[in-house]
Amino acid sequence: MKTRRILSLWFPQFGANRLVRRDPMLGDVPLAIVEEQQNTQVISSLNTTALAAGLRVGQPVRDAHAMCNGLVTRARSVPAEHAFLLALQRWSGKFSPWVATEAEDGLVVDLTGCAHLFGGEEPLLGVVQQDCEDLGLVVRMGLADTRGAAWALARFAGHQAGSHRSGDSIDQEARATRSRAGKRRHWTKGGAAPSVTPGPEATAHRIAAPGQTYSALSPLPVAALRLEAHTTAQLSRLGIRRVQDLLGQPRASLARRFGRGLVMRMDQAMGSAPEPVSPARAPDHFAVRMTLPDPIGLEEDLLAGLDRLLPRLCALLEKKGRGARQALFQAYRTDQTVQSVTVGLARASRDPERIRPLIALKIGDIEAGFGIDMIRLEAVQTEPIHARTAVGHLEAGVAASAQLAGDTALDDLVGRIGARVGLEAITRVAPASSNIPEKTSTVLAAAWSTAHQGVWPCPPHARPLLMWQPEPVQAPGRPEVPEVFRWRGQTLRRTQAVGPERISPEWWLDDPNWRSGVRDYWVAETEDGQRLWLFYAHGHLMSSGWFCQGIYA
Repeated sequence: MKTRRILSLWFPQFGANRLVRRDPMLGDVPLAIVEEQQNTQVISSLNTTALAAGLRVGQPVRDAHAMCNGLVTRARSVPAEHAFLLALQRWSGKFSPWVATEAEDGLVVDLTGCAHLFGGEEPLLGVVQQDCEDLGLVVRMGLADTRGAAWALARFAGHQAGSHRSGDSIDQEARATRSRAGKRRHWTKGGAAPSVTPGPEATAHRIAAPGQTYSALSPLPVAALRLEAHTTAQLSRLGIRRVQDLLGQPRASLARRFGRGLVMRMDQAMGSAPEPVSPARAPDHFAVRMTLPDPIGLEEDLLAGLDRLLPRLCALLEKKGRGARQALFQAYRTDQTVQSVTVGLARASRDPERIRPLIALKIGDIEAGFGIDMIRLEAVQTEPIHARTAVGHLEAGVAASAQLAGDTALDDLVGRIGARVGLEAITRVAPASSNIPEKTSTVLAAAWSTAHQGVWPCPPHARPLLMWQPEPVQAPGRPEVPEVFRWRGQTLRRTQAVGPERISPEWWLDDPNWRSGVRDYWVAETEDGQRLWLFYAHGHLMSSGWFCQGIYA
């Protein structure tokens, strides 16, 4: 059985290198990538010029500007960096099919059985180094039998073990022992600890020979085991600063004091615990295209090409059990420009008869110019479509089929209208579980919701046809329905009233519109034939009084 060989790639200047690739002028000036952490702007990445000026990652920006007068800062874009890292993941597929991302600035590659294709491990790392230089990237590499050891070599090879104390160890001791502590010279005897800095033997890559994981990790600091910062600090206070010091300690005592996470990291680094490389599966891509022998420009020709592409696209979707929710039709012109139209469906589908009418509605917007020599169709957004099986007696199956057919017709209508005005402009009303008049229903986007099934829940009393925000009514401040009142500049006389219907506010919500407290609603008819929806607010946090909130037909 072959020994596993894991390659860890670390890009210490990842964010800065990405921007320098886009703007080479930034490579000649000190460049810092800035992000906000706990309401403070700190540095997340630096280029080589900024590192030479003494700046460091994690340093506040104000301190960096004080140290480097010509510092250029740029805001960090996490999505852009993630997309760039995924592009590098695809590039590293040339060395092995097993590649995965590691944190935000690294890759891990399982090279088991692949190094001989490049002439060995050293030539392979040379190819990686040359490719990264051509890409404008600074890379550090570590190759070992385990993933943890490769990670440690890529990031800590050539580093010396240091202390996590803020000052010299003399400051941590009692005043009576300071005179003797000053005579201590080596950090193993309690003196000042060296800082964690790369030594002169640090190189761009470090290879641990097969079976030599222990000797390769022994001189490295304990932080190379991917421990938490507070765990590394506690070990440093106890004088355990190198990996060899930690591996010689009793495992049971370490687990009791620092938790099982420390022991697990030790086992992963030494190969006792498995840590496989799980590459991300390539996303499904649904697109078809057709190259034309001669340029076309008529709408009928485009529709004929669409009729040939749609069945192929729907076959790809059906093979993966998915349906198109958004489709993109592109026409490549002879002048190297692209005309495109995008359509959305109210429900995911892989039926050509449902997708074609939507594209045909907008295909007239394409300008052919001097001719179109290639057309392309892509399902930009897809959703899984699950098979449905009708169960039960024959009548139930027929009813279910009829219901599904009705839903399809409604979705087709929503899709056709949405192709003209946009799917976001089409809404539907759904019932809501609340007795508050303005909260008995909610508005949903028709394309991303389903119609309410069953009987529409009705309140105990009929609601008015038109409702608005409560408007004040000039009437005596008593709970009895007024005989004469004034509303919207007109004086009205009541003929009869039906009620009251008492509605209390939702006590678990602080709704500003219901701070007036409990309301008593009345249906009041006036002499001029109006049926108004009046209520009396008993006043809890606000003054009481009469209001009008709606009118009946």
